Amino acid sequence: MSIRPYLILMRPANIITAIADILAGVSIAGFLTKGVNIDLILLIIATVGLYGGGVVFNDVFDKELDTKERPERPLPSGQVSLLQAQILGSSLLVIGITAAFLVSIVSGLLAFLTAVLALTYNKYAKHHSFAGPINMGLCRSFNLLLGISISVVALSHFWYIAIIPLIFIGDITLTSQGEVEAGNKYALNFALCLDLLVFGIFIALHFFTDYSILYAVPFLGLWLWMNVSSKVKAIRDNQPKMVMNAVKMGVLSLIPLNAGIAAGFQGWVIGLIVLSLFPISLGLARKFSVT
Repeated sequence: MSIRPYLILMRPANIITAIADILAGVSIAGFLTKGVNIDLILLIIATVGLYGGGVVFNDVFDKELDTKERPERPLPSGQVSLLQAQILGSSLLVIGITAAFLVSIVSGLLAFLTAVLALTYNKYAKHHSFAGPINMGLCRSFNLLLGISISVVALSHFWYIAIIPLIFIGDITLTSQGEVEAGNKYALNFALCLDLLVFGIFIALHFFTDYSILYAVPFLGLWLWMNVSSKVKAIRDNQPKMVMNAVKMGVLSLIPLNAGIAAGFQGWVIGLIVLSLFPISLGLARKFSVT
């Protein structure tokens, strides 16, 4: 039995970006400079379970649609049965929530809420033009908060940083709503504005908090270039392939975005540690679907 269809369901390249969320959150809390500890490992396990389980259920709920639009996917092609996918997704979510509760009650509750948000998105909000982007953005926001929750004190001080993934993931989700049929130039233009809004938030953080954008500029520059260039191409050539590439670049750019967060709070060395996940995610993206 091949495990590849199960890995396709879990979208391993995307999972690496979720780990980057955790590292960024732990950096905000000031803990990544203290090295690897059991709580960090547990939070990484938690996000792997939560993200992996969430995207598996994405395919579970989309089986009928994928049968028409993406028949090569593991479920419509029969490589994985619906029951097997449900067991895999449920197991991953339980592992994620359990690992988070082993860190603290606060971390466990954040993980539980993340799982609820992921299932709500997959079942109800995904195809809603307004609720969908917000719901998915909240999933990533809670994932970043999960990383910060390694210190409850830090969480009480820096919870507002979660607005960054909320806006940016909403941006990506908005873009993805046209990845099959395209014809979404308005959404792409609006998403470009959201990219600039996120960069503006980083500038505001520099002036009103201890965040230093000077350390973060190389990482944020990479993040901004990946998004602006791919969206501009998709606007000029508004075909499904180009839109899908813009979505892919947006997802992968989460790693340099998180590196920019980490670098601004903890220095460029920590930013490079987070960015080291980027080539891993890129390599996996060549072998497994991102969107």
